[in-house]
Amino acid sequence: MTRRAIELLLLVALGAVWGWAHESPGITFAGGLVGALVWSFVDGLRARRVLRWLNKGEATRAPNLSGAWGELVERCRKVIKKLEKKAQSSDARLEDFLAAIQASPNGVVLLDSSGRIEWSNLTAANHLGFDPQRDLGQYVRNLVRNPAFTAYLAGGDFGHEIQIDGPGPRPSQPTKISLQIHPYGKKRKLMITRDVTAVQLAETMRRDFVANVSHEIRTPLTVLSGFVETMQSIPLEEADRTRYLDLMSQQAHRMQTLVSDLLTLSRLEGSPAPGPGEWIDADELLNHVVAEARGLTQAIAATPHDIEPVDGPDLWVSGARTELLSAMSNLMSNAVRYTPGGGRIRSGWRRRADGWVEFFVNDTGPGVAAEHLPRLTERFYRVDRSRSRETGGTGLGLAIVKHVAQRHGGHIEVQSVLGEGSTFAIALPPSRVRERVSG
Repeated sequence: MTRRAIELLLLVALGAVWGWAHESPGITFAGGLVGALVWSFVDGLRARRVLRWLNKGEATRAPNLSGAWGELVERCRKVIKKLEKKAQSSDARLEDFLAAIQASPNGVVLLDSSGRIEWSNLTAANHLGFDPQRDLGQYVRNLVRNPAFTAYLAGGDFGHEIQIDGPGPRPSQPTKISLQIHPYGKKRKLMITRDVTAVQLAETMRRDFVANVSHEIRTPLTVLSGFVETMQSIPLEEADRTRYLDLMSQQAHRMQTLVSDLLTLSRLEGSPAPGPGEWIDADELLNHVVAEARGLTQAIAATPHDIEPVDGPDLWVSGARTELLSAMSNLMSNAVRYTPGGGRIRSGWRRRADGWVEFFVNDTGPGVAAEHLPRLTERFYRVDRSRSRETGGTGLGLAIVKHVAQRHGGHIEVQSVLGEGSTFAIALPPSRVRERVSG
C-alpha cells in the first residue's frame, strides 16, 4: 500500500473517530468526509508545487516533498538534469558549427521559406553588403538589389550559380561575387557566396598576357618570314642580301630577348625567395652594370651617354647575385635606351633615413607623365610603344625588377618629371644590407 493511500485512510479514520466520539453516525460519516477533503486539499497543494517547479524546469530548485510526490520530484529532477546536459552539449556543438561556418572563406546565408534571413556569417554579409545582425529577418531580395539575383531567386532554378556585382572599394571597381542557392528542409534555402574577383582578374591577366606575347612574337616573325620569302624568290645583290640578313638577325635577337625575359619572369615567380646566406659586394654589382651600360651606349647611341657611378656607402648586399644583377641591369639599360644620346646617367647606392638602402639610376631622359607611373611595372606596358620597339625593349624589364625587389623584401620606386628626367630605385630593407668592416 502506498504512502498516499495510508495518509488518506488515516485522515478518513481520524474523521470517523471524531464522529464516533460524538456518538452520532451522521457525524461519523461527515468526519470521514472532512478527513478525505483535507487530504485532497493538502495533496492538491503538493501537486501545485510540483507543477510550478516543472513549469520553471530548474532541477536545482526542486520542492522538498516526501512520499509519492517526493519520489516523482526526484525522478523528474534526474530527467531534467539529463535533458539540460544534452541541451548544453547540443548548444556547444551548434556554437562550434556556427564558428566553423563563420571562419569559412565562403559566405553562408540561411533563408526561411519566405526568403527572410535567418542567419548569415560575416563573409556573406561583406559579399552582399548587409549587416548580419541588424538585417536578420529581412527579405534578402530587399537587401540584394541586383536584377540577375532577383530573377534567379524568383525563377526557382538553382542548379547553377550566378555572378553579381558586390560592394567594392569604389563604385567603378565592384567586386565579383559568385552565388548559388541550395534548397533544404521545408522550403528553406542555403545560399553560398564566393568572392571571385581575384579569379576573374587572374583570368583577364592571363588572356592579356597571352595576347601580348602573341603580338610581340608575331611582329618579328612576320618580318623574318617576309625576308625569307624575298630571298627565296628574288635574286639579290650582295649589299641587299647583307642588309636583309642584318635585319633578320635583329628580329631573331629580339625574339631571343623576349623569350629570355619570359623565362626569367617564370623562374622568379616559381622559385622560393632567396635566403640571406650570400653576401655580395655592392660596389662590384654597381661597377658590373655600369660597364654593361657603357658598352650598350657605344652600340646603340650615335653620341654616347655620359655614364658615371656615384660614390656611396661601403656596403655588402644579401641575396641572389644573378637576380640583383638582372634587376640593376634592366634599370641601367632602360636609362640608356630611353635617354637621348649624349644625356647624363648617374647610378649608385645610398642609405635612407629610415635605415633602408637603395640602388638608384638617375637620367636626363624625356621623363614619364604622372598617369603612367602606377602602371610602369605591368608586363608589356609601354609609355611609347614605337620607341620601345626601336630601342629593343620587350616591355618586361620593370616587371622583372619589381619581382626581384619583392623577392628580396624590398620594392621599386619611381620619380619622374616630364621633360626633365627620371629616377628609378630598388629599395632593400636593413636586413639585406650591412656596412663593410675595414680590416
